Amino acid sequence: MAGKLELLLLDDEPIVGKRLKPALAKIGCNVEVFEDPKQALDRIHQKTFDIVVTDIRMDEIDGLEILEHVLRKSPRTKVIMITGYAMMAVAREAMEKGAYDFISKPFTPDDLRKVIAMAAQALGSPIDSETADPEEPSEPAETR
Repeated sequence: MAGKLELLLLDDEPIVGKRLKPALAKIGCNVEVFEDPKQALDRIHQKTFDIVVTDIRMDEIDGLEILEHVLRKSPRTKVIMITGYAMMAVAREAMEKGAYDFISKPFTPDDLRKVIAMAAQALGSPIDSETADPEEPSEPAETR
């Protein structure tokens, strides 16, 4: 792969970005973390990301709106939805609107790395999701 994957991670709970950013950097991603959906949208309008990982349930602007903005700007971008609410109807709606995949909380950093590796493969920029530190804790990133 020529360069690192550009990845935006949006979750309104600070612990999620704090735990996941180093795990994703280890597999070759340049990660920008946001807790505020408005700030994330501003950044999405400034820069094209390869992959966007966004929580579905947030105040004011939800993940489905983020998905629509991302795909309008860059149809090539893979959007992965995360939710603490395993609601299949919302996940199905996200997939119908063009989300690449979704993952339910609680999940481990390794769970997310595997989904990101599949998205990278689909983009033609394969990464190795196994380059993780074996010392890394494998407990869930967030339980809500």
